[in-house]
Amino acid sequence: MREMGTRAKTKHKFRVTTDSNHKLPVSPNVINRDFKPSGPDRLWLSDITYTATDEGWLYLATVMDAYS
Repeated sequence: MREMGTRAKTKHKFRVTTDSNHKLPVSPNVINRDFKPSGPDRLWLSDITYTATDEGWLYLATVMDAYS
């Protein structure tokens, strides 16, 4: 792509939406990057993402047991 002078075209400029400088309470880090629970139903992980489609935004949410 570099040799041909092509690059990705973005419609909108990147906008920061996270404000890390706030005075709101922050939950403690109880996992401490230990992703190997001792048994099932001890540690659950989740995430959400979204993508644009012709019909609008499509949201995908997942929840997983870290033991499995």
